[in-house]
Amino acid sequence: MQKVLLTVDRISTWLGQLFAWAIIGLTVMISWEVFSRYVLGNPHAWMLDVQIMLYGVLFMMAGAYTLSKNGHVRGDVLYGFFSDRTQATLDLILYILFFLPGVFAMTWAGWRFFTEALAIREQTFNAVPLPVYPFKFVIPFAGAILLTQGLVEIARCIICIRDGFWPSREQDVEEVDVDKLKAMVHADDPGAALAAPPAEKGTL
Repeated sequence: MQKVLLTVDRISTWLGQLFAWAIIGLTVMISWEVFSRYVLGNPHAWMLDVQIMLYGVLFMMAGAYTLSKNGHVRGDVLYGFFSDRTQATLDLILYILFFLPGVFAMTWAGWRFFTEALAIREQTFNAVPLPVYPFKFVIPFAGAILLTQGLVEIARCIICIRDGFWPSREQDVEEVDVDKLKAMVHADDPGAALAAPPAEKGTL
């Protein structure tokens, strides 16, 4: 079971990292448009639509990635003082009452939006029209990935309620292990690096 949970985590992580490259595209495109508009005097009518679409893709595909990292905003004023089993019980209730209906509705509605846009080959309304249906496909796709990750989190809640502690998340799923990074650079002990003995000649 744990292997399945971690496999879904890895898929969400990989997709999140893949679509994160959209921020590079956004940066390059915005920089070029500013230069083209104010220096070359040649603005592009389609640029704003592309920027909005890329930002939408970046935002939607970050949902499952962030959930796999347990990074969504939570009211921790009281939650952090609860036992693991109580936390899992609260999470499970909220997942069932709010997460599942909301994400399922988004996925279902997103699929309808996509199929309707595809049927009429929907385009943007400007001097240089762009197809909208590829962008609308991202809505049900992101919803399906988020729903899958949510089911994994629900499974984790059930396991925690049964066992009394949260199931582990593999270290290699995380992008950065902060504790190991601090140990490597001696961040908690600024004088440790200075006190370390110099390496002997001829050693690697």
